Amino acid sequence: MKKHIQLISAGLLFVTQLCVQPAKSQDKTLPLIPYPAQVSSDVGVFSITRATAINIPVDGSFANEAHFLNDFIRKGLGKNLIISKKSSSHGINLVYSGALTVPEAYRLTITSRQILIEAKDAAGMFHAMETIRQLLPVSVERGIVSKKLNLPALTITDAPSYSWRGMHLDVSRHFFSVSYLKKFIDVLALYKMNKLHLHLTDDQGWRIEIKKYPKLTSEGAWRTFNNQDSACIARAKENPDFEIDKQHIYQRNGKTVYGGFYTQQQMKEVVAYATQRHIDIIPEIDMPGHMMAAINSYPFLTCNGENKWGADFTKPICPCNEATFEFAENVFSEIMDIFPSTYIHIGGDEVDRSDWGKSEACKALMQKEGIKDLPALQSYFINRMEKFFNSKGRKLIGWDEILEGGISPTAIVMYWRTWVPDAPYKAAKNGNTVIMTTGSPLYFDYPADNKAINNVYHFNPMPAGLTATEAKAIIGAQANIWTEYIPSEKRADYMYMPRMTALAEMLWTNKTAYYTDYLNRLTDQYARMDALNIHYRLPDLDKLVENNVFTDKAVLSLQSPLKGYSIHYTTNGTLPLSTSPLLANNMVIDHSVQIALALFAPNGRRGDLYHINYQKQQLADTVNINNTKAGLVANYYKAFFKEVSAIAAAKSDSSFSIGNITVPKSIKAPAFALKYNGYIHIPKDGIYSFYLTSDDGSVLHIANKLIVDNDGLHSAIEKSGQAALKRGLHPFLLDFTEGGGGYTLKLKYSVNGSELMDIPDSWFVH
Repeated sequence: MKKHIQLISAGLLFVTQLCVQPAKSQDKTLPLIPYPAQVSSDVGVFSITRATAINIPVDGSFANEAHFLNDFIRKGLGKNLIISKKSSSHGINLVYSGALTVPEAYRLTITSRQILIEAKDAAGMFHAMETIRQLLPVSVERGIVSKKLNLPALTITDAPSYSWRGMHLDVSRHFFSVSYLKKFIDVLALYKMNKLHLHLTDDQGWRIEIKKYPKLTSEGAWRTFNNQDSACIARAKENPDFEIDKQHIYQRNGKTVYGGFYTQQQMKEVVAYATQRHIDIIPEIDMPGHMMAAINSYPFLTCNGENKWGADFTKPICPCNEATFEFAENVFSEIMDIFPSTYIHIGGDEVDRSDWGKSEACKALMQKEGIKDLPALQSYFINRMEKFFNSKGRKLIGWDEILEGGISPTAIVMYWRTWVPDAPYKAAKNGNTVIMTTGSPLYFDYPADNKAINNVYHFNPMPAGLTATEAKAIIGAQANIWTEYIPSEKRADYMYMPRMTALAEMLWTNKTAYYTDYLNRLTDQYARMDALNIHYRLPDLDKLVENNVFTDKAVLSLQSPLKGYSIHYTTNGTLPLSTSPLLANNMVIDHSVQIALALFAPNGRRGDLYHINYQKQQLADTVNINNTKAGLVANYYKAFFKEVSAIAAAKSDSSFSIGNITVPKSIKAPAFALKYNGYIHIPKDGIYSFYLTSDDGSVLHIANKLIVDNDGLHSAIEKSGQAALKRGLHPFLLDFTEGGGGYTLKLKYSVNGSELMDIPDSWFVH
């Protein structure tokens, strides 16, 4: 029976004739992430035994993939299988198929007689190996030996929706070992990701050996503890994941220093390791900004010899001196010798250009080249470096700031600044290839909450309104892990897993309708993550309110989200341990108390720590206000605030009436604050729960009492609190600060335990 399968996404068209047996059933229960494009189940199993052979084409193609599968099966059988160049109707057959035209596509057919794996390229064959790996029992990951390994009879036809499925890891702010990089690569491969963007240099450290400039690592790879290290040390008192890895702390000249770097040989080994797993490593050497670690040792790189922080960012290297280009070309020449990737990332973000405007050399260059302004001067640097990259057969990638002064259509743009919403449109219309990596929800250094996985899974990389031709410019997405506050390998694991599994399925499968099924499959994946020693974030405890009130009694009722996991608590101000009291199903609370609780894995590992406050109080009295008008008064402050309390000392730029808690579309400033004032009309007596989501900080007061504190610079996070309110009007105040990029502000409520609802406009008056 012939079938035509079409997969259309990101400008990709997958049309191929497939010889597939009639499907017995459409199966959405296989424990696979990402889920295949097409699955049909059959009856029976194929048993892999020590007598089973792996058969590859006579030309030796797919040998690397066969050895990878063999290494994995050996863990479960205790012996390597024979790899043969003979075709057979039995065993495991790896076969070339020119019919699978989309890169990385594969077809996996399992019957009771054989496993047939078809692919046109080695990457597709490798992805089939990872599918088989997830179909085998987790005991294989643990090295538990069996006489046979059973696989279910089925047919899978699969191909990715997007060609760029990436993860980024910043090794500059905090450094990670070669062994961790390999572990990270293994996890990417397991979930069919194909790009690893390594951020190798920044102000806080230079992490790759450059032989022509040895001071970059002999000096630039080391620092005394900075303010970010100090913050991590403070947080480690409550969470050991924040302990700075001791393997990167040294004593030098009587000082404690932190750092490290990769030799060129070490990194070549990492690149080879990734290549075997069909993952392309894209190096980033950030220029012209974020170069303090280099300038400290080579001050000739600046326009004036100074190396310091400006208003927001460090002073950049100087694009007006030929010595700068000689340095840059020498550095990137060595980088290209290490990394065979077609793509080289130059950064180009957050450049303080003020010193360029004061430089006589820059003034002369701008006049000579007809450069109109400082953003165009940065583009001069970027465009010149791109020509150098192209001369070496490479392609330049930069953060979306490289658009500001104009770029060539051959440069590749990574879009991250959500507060510049037209950037991906401008890039696509200019003919640039675009990779979506927006701060929300794809900055995995932002703390996760109970909405994080949902937000990643439902992220759409394709901006609305692009033409069919422009849409082809969007080749995929990646998530970024910036490590200012990620000082350990355990903390890195915790921040990106399991969020990355949602990203993997979104970019490969791209079916939001599968979300509920994905959550079930994710539960199955936790055991595999345990076996692979991934220090993932444990599931959230749902329906928790941080600040609770009650008039008589309250009941705390929680269930463990995973079988075998337990919730433990304390009420004496100490941190809960796995030996602390077990939380009862319905814990009755009749007095004011603070409860600290957490979910614990069977091995004793603790999940997120929750501090739950209960306060006994009476229903708040109402206020009498006459001649009210609909809506709230919003005061607008066009400035940057680190926290809500700073708004009090500022003068508002304007004020207006608004019907509900939203950020008006007319506000375009990258950083600002809003203060919502008025009254909320409560329709009946009760205990009201309020759920406040913001990116960045927000604080809610009702009836002159603090209800929700969601302050600080952070991604979109939900915090909650309760108020005991009488029917009628109560003073209402909500402060919101936007530090740049999120524009997220939502307020929902429930009453006496009801489902979450939007607050009606009619409740707000002023």
